Order: sequence, then structure tokens, then C-alpha cells
Amino acid sequence: MTGYILRRLAYMVPVLFLITLFIFFLVRFVPGDPAAIMLGTRASEENTAELRAYLKLDEPYWVQYGVFMRNLASGDLGDSIRQRRPVTDILMERLPPTLFLVTYAAILSVLITAPLATAAALNRGRWIDQAVRVYALVALAMPAYWIGMMLLQVFAVKMQVFPVAGYGDGFLGHLESLFLPALALALAVSSILIRSLRNSILETLGADYVRTARAKGLNGRSVFVWHVLRNSAMSTATILAVNLAFLIGGTTIVETIFAVPGMGQLLVKAIFDRDYPIIQGMTLAIGVLVLFINLITDISYAILDPRLSYS
Repeated sequence: MTGYILRRLAYMVPVLFLITLFIFFLVRFVPGDPAAIMLGTRASEENTAELRAYLKLDEPYWVQYGVFMRNLASGDLGDSIRQRRPVTDILMERLPPTLFLVTYAAILSVLITAPLATAAALNRGRWIDQAVRVYALVALAMPAYWIGMMLLQVFAVKMQVFPVAGYGDGFLGHLESLFLPALALALAVSSILIRSLRNSILETLGADYVRTARAKGLNGRSVFVWHVLRNSAMSTATILAVNLAFLIGGTTIVETIFAVPGMGQLLVKAIFDRDYPIIQGMTLAIGVLVLFINLITDISYAILDPRLSYS
């Protein structure tokens, strides 16, 4: 396992290099001049040229990329063009709310998926199964931001059970303030996970080793938990990891609806401001998080199925 993790970490190095290359040139192909946007439409060409020179935007792309990589090697993501602050400090402020929201949504999605998928599989063809399948189909058809707006209108505005917006203070405050946005994301993700886990459970129930375990006289609950559910969870874990990767980069609208001070809001504003350092730093951070989610998912396979080999 240790050797496998070290190899995966080594494979991340060229992937990260390609990510930096892609990010750097992609943001510079976006129309718009950051200097002109910062100074406004009434700025003279001389002032705009001076600001471009100050920001090193008049240098060739390969020179700018070399400076970016040199600074990145020392842990420096540069300074925000608009805020005039280190991008690293800005990321440290905005990253925790987004990570908390994504983790919260992942936990809620598992808590929703496991009982519903189990009930549907064990009652195949009955009304419970039909109801769960209808729920999964309806939730799949509704985007997370629409679910978020409905939850906000009902539970925050009308019933006033949860805060309308914000991040809250302290761990309990975060749980309360982020419950609705996390639930909106979890409902959208669980619609995919339920179908996958239900089908996997039905397939595993007919496996030879499950029949053997029952023939040995093992308790039905133990057989289901340790032999059926554990083996059925592998494909669902992969789907959850993929959706978590999308959630990290796709919480923008939900964070905007609930005014969560996370990475999504900042990234949208940075794109409109043509704030290259923030766009580069945030996209790189998202890429690193996605790579580590994939690594953790691969490691979880060994926990779910010890028969797997990482040689």
C-alpha cells in the first residue's frame, strides 16, 4: 500500500504540470484586458500601458509562465490584481467553507443513499422500491441550485428554521448555516448513488459467497452488512468520488444562492475582473483536491475489499 501511494503521488507531478500549463494559457485566451478593466473605460492608453507593465502583462507568455512556475515552486501563487493581496492568503480564507460544504454534502448523500438503496433492494418490485426509484428519478431531473432555492424559500424564509445565508460561527454554526446548501447538493448526488447501490446490492445478493455465508448459518444482518453491502459499495464509492470532484468545482451557484464565502463566489468574480493570479491559484487548488480525492478513493477500495492487490 505504501509503495502504491508513493507511485500515485509521483504520477501526480506530471499531471499537475499539465494542469498549470492548461490553466495559465486558458485564462489568457479569455477576451479582456485586466489593466483596462481595473482602470475603467475613461483611463488613457498611457495609464493602461503603465499598469500593464507594472503587472508584467506586457511580457511574452513564456516569460510570464516561467515567472509563474518559479514562484509556484516556492509556494508563491502571486498577488491578486484586484485585491492586491497574496493569493495564498485569499485561498486560505475561501477554501475552508467550500471544503466543509462539500464534505457535509458527501456525508448527507451517504446517509440518504444507504438506507433508501437498501430498502429498495430488499423490497424489489414492491411499493417501497417503486417510491425510491421515483424519488431518484425526480431528484435527478432537478438541478442542485433549483433544489437549493426551494429549500431556502421553505425552510429559511417561510419557516425560519435555518439561516438564510452565511457560514456561521464555530463548528455548530457551520453545521446549521450550511445544512440547506449541503442538503441541496446531497439530494442531487444521492439520486445517482441510489440507483448504483441498489443495482449492486441486487447483483451481490445472488453471489455464491453470499449463499455460502447463509448456508453456514451466519446471522442475516451480518451477511448483509459484511458480505453484501461492503462489496456493493465499491462501484458506488467510485461514483461518489467522481461527483465529489465535480462538486468542488461546481458549488459556485449554490454558494452564490446561500451567500457562502467559499471558492465559487471568488472564482466567478475573478473571471469577470480578469484576475489571473486568483483564477490560476484557485483552479490549481481544485485540481490538487480532485487528484487527492481520486487517491483516497483508490485506497478505500482496499478497505472495502482486502482481496485487491496494489502491486
